[in-house]
Amino acid sequence: MAAPDISVLTLVKGRDGHLANLLAGLSRGTRMPARCIVVDMGEAPAAIPPTPFPLLHHHLPSPGLPLARARNAAAALAETPLLAFLDVDCIPAASLVEALAADTAAHDALICCEIRYLPPGVSDTSEAALMAAGQRHTVRHFPEAGLRPEANTGLFWSLAFAMQRESFLRLGGFDETFTGYGGEDTDFAFRARAAGLPLLFTASTTAFHQHHTVHEPPLQHFADIVANAARFRARHGFWPMDGWLDAFARMGLIDPPGGTAALHVRRAPTTEEIRAAQRPDRAY
Repeated sequence: MAAPDISVLTLVKGRDGHLANLLAGLSRGTRMPARCIVVDMGEAPAAIPPTPFPLLHHHLPSPGLPLARARNAAAALAETPLLAFLDVDCIPAASLVEALAADTAAHDALICCEIRYLPPGVSDTSEAALMAAGQRHTVRHFPEAGLRPEANTGLFWSLAFAMQRESFLRLGGFDETFTGYGGEDTDFAFRARAAGLPLLFTASTTAFHQHHTVHEPPLQHFADIVANAARFRARHGFWPMDGWLDAFARMGLIDPPGGTAALHVRRAPTTEEIRAAQRPDRAY
């Protein structure tokens, strides 16, 4: 018996080429999504190519990256029992929709699949070429077969995960008081765990992360990260994104995180510091 209908939900802002590759990947799938919801945060609407499956393009022009709000908007527009969230940078394997639908129908959980990171310059988007070029994450290790419970909830990632829509609604979705970038997905995973939803890593499928320049640390999101880290600490009792916060402290931008639920900001990063943090050759 086929799994219930599943929608693929993705957010975009200024990465039309990456979105086109994601949609092309879905079009090659062994199962089409019942619907693809694209929440578009750019001022000008993204270009959407034709697809062999229903697609709803929801324009939500926004300053910054209101990720929690945009994901919730996508879920509200999905009318299917199963939801698969797929980052715009990801090209899905042909098996992704079918496999995540089967896994999510069978397990009331947060289900993450493996992401392989593509280096710069990959132009061949055939699955064999992507599998050969993609680099495995050094910390997130996935099973060789089946599903494995992952006890470290902090390893949840929102790049590619699926869950039952009813459970998403029961959790209240992502907390929109986490504004902009950082911490909203970790908060979501910890609230899911508290509600009895386990984190499962699956071997059933994969996605391929298209390269883009990253900042290390992500100084371009400094204000969002500081505010969201304090919000997370107040709720969960520990600091998230601790590697980034430690880097901010070493730069003299904040005082080292302590035992309170507040961070003391000494200064904002300069334009030159943000530019110097760019890592154009880093895979992730």
